[in-house]
Amino acid sequence: MMEKIVMAGVGYVGLVTGASLAQTGKNVLCADISETKIAQLNKGVSPIYEPGLEELIKRNVERGTLRFTTDMKAAYQQADVIFICVGTPEELDGSANLRFIYEVAEDIATYAQENTLIVMKSTVPVGTNRRVIDYINERRTAEEQLEIVSAPEFLSQGTAVKDTLEGSRIVLGVETGRAEQRMRDVYAGFHQPFVVTDLASAEMIKYASNDFLALKLSFINDIANLCEKLGANIDGVTRGMGFDRRIGKAFLNAGIGYGGSCFPKDTKALYRLAEDVGYEMRTVKAAIDVNQAQIYKLLHQVNADFGSLAGRKVAVLGLTFKPNTDDLRESPGIWNVIELVKAGADVTVYDPVGMENAKLLLSDSVTYAESALTGITDAEICFIFTEWQEIKALTSRDFSEKMRRAHIYDGRNCFDIEEMGDVHYVSIGRPEVQDEQLELLK
Repeated sequence: MMEKIVMAGVGYVGLVTGASLAQTGKNVLCADISETKIAQLNKGVSPIYEPGLEELIKRNVERGTLRFTTDMKAAYQQADVIFICVGTPEELDGSANLRFIYEVAEDIATYAQENTLIVMKSTVPVGTNRRVIDYINERRTAEEQLEIVSAPEFLSQGTAVKDTLEGSRIVLGVETGRAEQRMRDVYAGFHQPFVVTDLASAEMIKYASNDFLALKLSFINDIANLCEKLGANIDGVTRGMGFDRRIGKAFLNAGIGYGGSCFPKDTKALYRLAEDVGYEMRTVKAAIDVNQAQIYKLLHQVNADFGSLAGRKVAVLGLTFKPNTDDLRESPGIWNVIELVKAGADVTVYDPVGMENAKLLLSDSVTYAESALTGITDAEICFIFTEWQEIKALTSRDFSEKMRRAHIYDGRNCFDIEEMGDVHYVSIGRPEVQDEQLELLK
């Protein structure tokens, strides 16, 4: 008999995982306490922007393999497998806040039926799975003890559906062969290799993977900064590095640093976890420090070039932390806009999909443009913080014709420097394009 699967939480992880499991024919019920989210989903509307997700939801709702509810009690009572997919936000000291995890655990302890398998999909510190299942079983009778599996996610926003359905591996931290087999059955249809290990190792795989990628990004940004000092070009450097199969081409894109809901949070969480057991993760600390400094690199350059920004008309293109998402969490673009407003600049912003979320954060402190072209019109300074295709489609002629003075500060290296000769163009780790515009800076 096909098992009934419940996703506890319909954020990025729960919704994408649930819809993907439903696509393979599994019986999936997504449960969340947010009536607004569930109402949207029941209308076939995704509460988050993610390419391909809304179509996946609609398709499987019509097939009858995907349903949504706010009745958490009923959901847990009918579940054979419960995926915990709630957030683990960052505390002020960098550690992970597990309040939502334990709220779900309390309800599972109260309502879950015997033999329900608990699956931890949320990113949690090493040791959490063991503590959570002990917490649950302490509240149940000896005859109703439950098992837990650690099944960390490796999706990336903007490519989350593909990352789930066509991922590189499925990691399972298990304690029994029965739990492993049940999870292999749950994931049947994904056609991905399994990595089966213990609970703690599965938890560590998630943090180690994310923190390695964050470290790789910070490393290449450090190299890019040094390239500027020495007259090298980061484009050639990364091209030469990427041919080495031990290094690879991925995550060698110099820029103004990483953002989002994972890398900033997970690097700090692992560093804090190591501190708690008396070990210093020096490489992770370096990644955190480099990234924090990188975020404001171009803002510092503009301040050096212009002096005061008070009254300057500034365009900002790209607000989300990466393209193909509407997520603004820990976005370098948002942090820079806040500083520009503080400096007294007259700021106009544009993002293809992040504008509504931006309005919740920035309110009326900035002007909102309807397109990239209207965003740069009459500006004398333009920052680029997200490499959206619409923004990358602009040309040096667009900047020189639309802007009052064309001073471009590109935090994502969107353009070939050889094609930017008509404007003053500053990017990351590459030679600065200087022309007569520089005489008009001060």
